[in-house]
Amino acid sequence: MLSEVLLVSAPGKVILHGEHAVVHGKVALAVALNLRTFLRLQPHSNGRVGLNLPNIGVRRAWDVASLQLLDTSFLGHGDSAALTAKHVEKLKEVVGFPKDCVDPEHLAVLAFLYLYLSICQSQRALPSLDITVWSELPTGAGLGSSAAYSVCLAAALLTACEEIPNPLKDGEAAGRPPVLKILLINTKVPRSTKVLVANVRSRLLKFPEIVAPLLTSIDAISLECERVLGEMAAAPTPEHYLTLEELIDMNQHHLNALGVGHASLDQLCQVTTAHGLHSKLTGAGGGGCGITLLRPDVERPEVEATKRALSGYGFDCWETSVGAPGVSVHTAASLDASVQQGLDSL
Repeated sequence: MLSEVLLVSAPGKVILHGEHAVVHGKVALAVALNLRTFLRLQPHSNGRVGLNLPNIGVRRAWDVASLQLLDTSFLGHGDSAALTAKHVEKLKEVVGFPKDCVDPEHLAVLAFLYLYLSICQSQRALPSLDITVWSELPTGAGLGSSAAYSVCLAAALLTACEEIPNPLKDGEAAGRPPVLKILLINTKVPRSTKVLVANVRSRLLKFPEIVAPLLTSIDAISLECERVLGEMAAAPTPEHYLTLEELIDMNQHHLNALGVGHASLDQLCQVTTAHGLHSKLTGAGGGGCGITLLRPDVERPEVEATKRALSGYGFDCWETSVGAPGVSVHTAASLDASVQQGLDSL
């Protein structure tokens, strides 16, 4: 078991192209979003394990000795430790949670306990430690905040237990994906992914000769974007960005034709078009989030004016990038002050 403080992070994600089409066997192109979730693991010897989640107001602690006495045989070992609904119900029982608890706070705690007990059972004794997780990602927006949380927990615990080599260090790259600057916009309009997926399926059944070609075209857009990004990894050109903008516009029209658009997303596209930029929804649609490509030649005043205009409609707006590093280990000195403050906000 490692004895020093461990700092890890994992990115969120956005779908560039292929949402909804992927449900019907087509290609989807997802990329890492450089809004990240950060985790600090602090080993100690006070006989307790603590979980602090300042974004959602969770602070819990357990006696390691009590956890050690739990019957965790149901967790299994190795591949048999894959999580099932029965595992979840059993875990709720052993930690005293109500059977019907489905709120994010309880689920976040259950995810931590499952990973802690599953991974650390390989040690001679369950370790004493404190874990704090803080995220730049909004929750419930389809940007992978839950996945980033789980990846941080798994990576930190596996690294601390010396079950895996350290993930990427600061500054290391795992490949050559081009970094694209974007605006990420949250319309804050709630939507149900399940309902939207069902509506597209219903439209496909009603108009198969119309909708099936749309899905095939979205598939082609995803593949063409993948090809262009591959070329850009070696030598990006202005023409590449123009092609990406064309693909964004075409896919947004297709998604509207599938019935997953929304007035808020139309407003988003109108605002950015007025500033010479190109946008599309990302994820399920029906509200939710959109992305706007920022070409390298876009002037700073234009970007700021666009952000102000979007904020004026009540949208949340982040200037960020896609093509970010995956799960990474950090030194304390490399973290921004805002991240340090987030991890310290207990």
